[in-house]
Amino acid sequence: MSGTSMLIAVSALAGQMLSPDKAWVTLPLAAQFLMTMFTTIPASLFMAKVGRRVGFTLGQATGVIGGAVSAYAIYNGDFWLFVVGGGILGIHNAFWQYYRFAAADVADEDYRPKAISYVMAGGLAAAFLGPQLAKWTVDLSAATFAGSYATIIVLSFITVILLQFIRIPMPTVSAISGAGRPIFEIMRTPVFIVAAMSSTIGYGVMNMLMTSTPLAMMFCGFAFNDSATIIQWHIVGMFLPSFFTGHIIKRFGVINVIGAGAVIQSIAVAIALSGVDFANFWFGLVLLGLGWNFMFIGGTTLLTGAYAPEERAKTQAAHDFMVFGLVAITALSSGLLHETLGWVAVNLIAIVPIFLVFVSVVWYRNHIRNAA
Repeated sequence: MSGTSMLIAVSALAGQMLSPDKAWVTLPLAAQFLMTMFTTIPASLFMAKVGRRVGFTLGQATGVIGGAVSAYAIYNGDFWLFVVGGGILGIHNAFWQYYRFAAADVADEDYRPKAISYVMAGGLAAAFLGPQLAKWTVDLSAATFAGSYATIIVLSFITVILLQFIRIPMPTVSAISGAGRPIFEIMRTPVFIVAAMSSTIGYGVMNMLMTSTPLAMMFCGFAFNDSATIIQWHIVGMFLPSFFTGHIIKRFGVINVIGAGAVIQSIAVAIALSGVDFANFWFGLVLLGLGWNFMFIGGTTLLTGAYAPEERAKTQAAHDFMVFGLVAITALSSGLLHETLGWVAVNLIAIVPIFLVFVSVVWYRNHIRNAA
């Protein structure tokens, strides 16, 4: 998470420095999320066969390669190699996204929301470490931003070492066999639909506005350190609530928490539309992160009720494939939309999918009431 939050602060700016066409400055970040999407399914099925620790270790080793390729590309001013490096980092990301599911797999049903929340709470340290690393490493090399990507190598190597001390049970025979309902039957269930909508739209909207923010702030005359600070507090908003989200879900119910997340993201958009002062960017992105937290953890928690143990790998894979598919689209479109339509248009576009999540919450609540 520290590496990812660091790249959020520098990726679009590095792309703008290298790209021959400023409309494609977020293409490297889009390639990263696109490869995350394509890797989610094979990563999940691979870990269902060999276990979480082997899969997570392979994912972090891929991060070493992705960081090296990206740093080399920046040093040589090669935009397209930089896009390739982003894609390799996307493969790396696909593996570690399953940390939250690994925690859910080993927790009992009552503790599961808290387990997911506590794993996500690790992002709070990343909120401070990642952007701070960006500030420290932006000019570490003769090539601006190359040092930031070289830092990914170090972070991934440290994580490889830490992973060797975890003990996660190996998958059962039923999990490996792929038994259970067909995946498309699972995806048609109301619980999967609402869980996937919450996670996918919550993450996609957050990513579109977050990746556009450094570009918007630079256009408004703010310095790099200002945008890095905004991203830092945005990530605090994303992960600080994780210490409490599990408890809130237990107290008020996961559907109510998802609905609250959609409302909070709507307020964040309203703040962004009301002005372009530092305070607008700060309050807007902090609330955007809080809304993401409720929607993503809520969606992940709701998803754990959509499958039997033998259906776990394919259901988790389908869910994350959808999540990072939309994240890839928003990462690519955010730079293009900002360049062609502007910051206001990017925020106006975000309102529609957020409203759809709120509608899905109302629909699911009525479905549960009618079923009862």
